[in-house]
Amino acid sequence: MSHHPPAPRPVTHAGYDDVPDDAGNAAARGWWDENADEYLAEHGAFLGDAGFRWGPEGLTEAEAGLLGEVDGARVVEVGAGAAHCSRWLVGRGARVLATDVSARMLAGAARLNAASGVAVPLVQADARALPLASAGADVVFTSYGAIPFVADAARVHAEAARVLRPGGRWVFSVTHPVRWAFPDDPSARGLTVHRSYFDRRPYVETDDLGEVRYAEYHRTVGDHVRDVAAAGLRLRDVVEPEWPGWNTATWGGWSPERGAVLPGTAVFVATKD
Repeated sequence: MSHHPPAPRPVTHAGYDDVPDDAGNAAARGWWDENADEYLAEHGAFLGDAGFRWGPEGLTEAEAGLLGEVDGARVVEVGAGAAHCSRWLVGRGARVLATDVSARMLAGAARLNAASGVAVPLVQADARALPLASAGADVVFTSYGAIPFVADAARVHAEAARVLRPGGRWVFSVTHPVRWAFPDDPSARGLTVHRSYFDRRPYVETDDLGEVRYAEYHRTVGDHVRDVAAAGLRLRDVVEPEWPGWNTATWGGWSPERGAVLPGTAVFVATKD
């Protein structure tokens, strides 16, 4: 008798659809467990075993300094994936805890811990319900983690605010909201608007039984700002990285051709008063 779970059913439909929040939320863990190894194989070299990039443009934390002084700081990464960013921070003297909802991603993180010799503590946790004490962190951050994959991102912001000490910092990067009006196409075809920026239906993939296999949520710039404010946090900056000349890579819908004229990433910097 096999003890392996049954193979996931193939995706038969993809598009912008309203789905129950619990179905969209539940899909994230399974999708990242299923695709973690492929994702890390494809993007690992760009990310670096102990590198910190805010998005496909390649902007690094070393360049941007959005987390502030990290030497000695208590830092929590949510939606950490394989904890590339956390490993970089350890090398800068931070005391870091990396969390992710996906066991398979954290298995990849453990492999990279061993390969790099930088042992970041890893905890499997939902970013909306962190198993951490209140007011114990100096910095909480995520690079493209958690927020796009839950229907109730306000809970992610609320948890970041809860675990931060007064004066602490919450920094998160997401796909630039403007990009949701354009096709996810790295070529010139991706430069023509094909849907409303104000259409907040998530991008959803389902199987032939209608089960949600993947869901990614669109929020406008204003939505993100309101979520930050509702958590009791103060927005300090919004960084829109420009595409650098050295980066010739294509990553999904991100490419030099699109990056030259259209923002691809937004990084929000907030503090807890």
